[in-house]
Amino acid sequence: MTELPDWMRPPRPEGWLAEDLDNLPDAPRHTELIDGALVFMMSPQRRWHSNVIFALRTLLLQQAPDGIVIDNEMTVRLDKYNRPEPDVIASTASIPLNATWYEAEDVVLAVEVVSPESEHRDKAVKPHKYAEAGIRNFWRVEDEDGIGSTAVHVYELDDLTRAYVAIGIFRDTLKVELPFPIELDVQSLRGS
Repeated sequence: MTELPDWMRPPRPEGWLAEDLDNLPDAPRHTELIDGALVFMMSPQRRWHSNVIFALRTLLLQQAPDGIVIDNEMTVRLDKYNRPEPDVIASTASIPLNATWYEAEDVVLAVEVVSPESEHRDKAVKPHKYAEAGIRNFWRVEDEDGIGSTAVHVYELDDLTRAYVAIGIFRDTLKVELPFPIELDVQSLRGS
């Protein structure tokens, strides 16, 4: 086993903090912070995953009302120990061009496009953390058969339980009113 580089050692006994991600120039591009631990995206991205992110961002940009910013693959600061990187977000705040993260309180939609490497985090860990942070809407996009049959699982935050409630699973036309009116052809997300 080779020795870890110095930059991979936590700067304090309780682990990493959200602001530490901006001071790791040698970290892989898609580094997230979950519960004070660094999480690296090391496996290659599938074309389906990339197509869905691009198409979803494009369609949301076309439908977003004034005052809503659509972005992709930017981290969101949930609290001092958590700064995950949703695949697509909708935010009520615009951040400077040199910024590296959004505040959770400004994010109205977080979308995770599930890949084999991130499946557990996308289905179990991140939704729970997004709900605790108060992000009102969460979508999970999945390739149901491994060859591109796409489904979008839509959730809305329940204020009483501070947990997500399922709104629906969309495989053909997705039509929702929150966080703003959105209509899209789910199967077109995968590209060709």
